[in-house]
Parts: sequence; structure tokens; C-alpha cells
Amino acid sequence: MPGQRRSHSVPTPRGGGIGIVAAVLAALAILAANGQMRILGESAIAAVAIVAAVGWIDDHRGLSARVRLAAHLVAVVVLYFYLFRFLVFLSTAQPFGGSVHAARTLTAADYAIPSVLVIVFVLANVWFVNLHNFMDGINGLLASQAIFIFLALAWLVQGDNRLVLLLGAAAVVGFLPFNFPRARVFMGDVGSGALGLLIAGAVVLQALSFHGSPFSGLIVCSAFVADATCTLLSRMLRGRRWYSAHREHLYQWLVRSGFSHARVVAFYMGWNLCVVVPVLYAVNRGAAPTSPSTGFAWTLAVYLLAAIVWIAGKRWCLKQASHAKKQEI
Repeated sequence: MPGQRRSHSVPTPRGGGIGIVAAVLAALAILAANGQMRILGESAIAAVAIVAAVGWIDDHRGLSARVRLAAHLVAVVVLYFYLFRFLVFLSTAQPFGGSVHAARTLTAADYAIPSVLVIVFVLANVWFVNLHNFMDGINGLLASQAIFIFLALAWLVQGDNRLVLLLGAAAVVGFLPFNFPRARVFMGDVGSGALGLLIAGAVVLQALSFHGSPFSGLIVCSAFVADATCTLLSRMLRGRRWYSAHREHLYQWLVRSGFSHARVVAFYMGWNLCVVVPVLYAVNRGAAPTSPSTGFAWTLAVYLLAAIVWIAGKRWCLKQASHAKKQEI
């Protein structure tokens, strides 16, 4: 239903993202049953099912933030515990594809990761799930970004990894006509949460695939990560209840400033095409990707530029709002 904190004025059914979830789960189940990506498929199915189930309940009955966060935390732990517990490095240098007979199972020594890094990694993935929920506030924005992210990462990886990402993109493409340019149905938490988890997994998958710079995933996701993170930090610095619902993301300000949903989607896609694609090519051109330090420098530059764009966009929107108030007076 329409509300003060929402960017829609017409009642629209929620939960349409269940179609995306069903398509992705079916694809993963088929791949796992055929022996392809069995380990990744099984862990992803369990994790996505947890997030989707909680999202579906929240779409129709409502759940507290604590319950949702707890479920997201469990889903992330399930996904990566099984992924790293049974992770295999293949002689073909394709960790998640190829013949299992050529594999070496990781030993306890391979898991000697500092606890602090594990905690940061898990919390970052939980944040990824939630920020994609927050960014699903206007027609077509999350769906279009998800398609771009899956296709961009599919360009970098190979084998079964690429197949999974292409299937993810195809599932979202099937949903897009129902949500953009006119929304006949909303994705809902069932879809946005599941997509957030899948995108987080895709970023990790690409980083571990030895194809392209390990920072490529963070660059590809910069539009959403920057908007959601800058908004969160801004609210925290201003002493707002950062965990409560609001309409302070840049895309929401743009809509209130007179931008149509389609123009806002085009704005974010413009960032992808004008910034993300050139940088992605720069860090992955040639036979081998750039060094990790160079990739990190490019990633830092992208996020600094994104923060500048966010601040400039927010100021422009505030000026527009101030000008509109003066005209009313």
C-alpha cells in the first residue's frame, strides 16, 4: 500500500519476486542433480530458500527487523560454511566447475582465517542482502541493476560459473516487464532479499574464480552499495534512527524532485555504462588482470567518485525542494 515512506501512490501487489526465486532454485537444483556445481548449488538453494521464506512472510504478515536480520545471518552462514567447507581447487583452475576427480579438498590449514575477518565478511554479506532490499523502492531499479551485475560478472568468469550467472540474469529479465516501466506487481522482500544474497554470492564467486580482478564485483555493485552506504552513514552522523524505515536514499530524493521512475533507472544505468564498464575493462584488460593493489586503487577511486556524486545529487535535490517551497509561499 502507498505510504509516507514509499515512492508509489497506487496500491500494487507485493511478492512478485517469488517467480525469480522459483526460477533460480529450479536452475540450481537441476545443475546440482546433474553433478554440476553440486556443492555450490546445494548451499545456495538452502540459503536462498531461508531468505525467500522470511521475505515472503514479511511481505504478507510482517516480521520484526530482528527476526529478518537473524534469518539473513543464518542464510549467509549456511551459504559460506558449506561453500568453504567443501571448496575444491581443480587442476583446471576452475574451483566450481570441471571434474571432481581432479580436485583437492581443503584441509584445516586452509581455513586459518582471522576471526575478525570472518565476522567482517559475514556482516558485509548480511549488509548486501539488506541494502538490496532498501534499494528496491521504485519500478525496475533493482531488477535492472541485478541484470547488469549478473551479466557483467558472467563476462569475467567461465564454465559453470558463467552459466549460473546467466541463469540468474534470465530469471530477472522474465520479471522485469511486470515491474517496469509500469509496476503491475512489486518484487517484495521475497525477491529483493534473495537477489541481494545471490548478488553477494556472485561477487564472492567471481573473486574466487581466478578470472579477472577480485575487486571486479565491488566495482560492478558500486551504484547500490554507494547509495545505501552513504545514506546509512549520513543518518548515523545526524543522529537519526538509522535502522528505521525512511526515504533518504538518493533515488528516493530524485523521485521526490520530479524525476520519473524511468529517469532514475536511466540515471543509475548511466553510472554503470559511463563509470563501471570503463573501469571494469581497465582492471581486467589483457591476458591477466591488474595487480590486487591496482585493483583496490581503482575500486577506491570508484567509490570516492560515487560518494561525490551522491553528495552533489543530494544537494541538488535539497535545492529543488527549497525552491519548490518558496514558490508555494
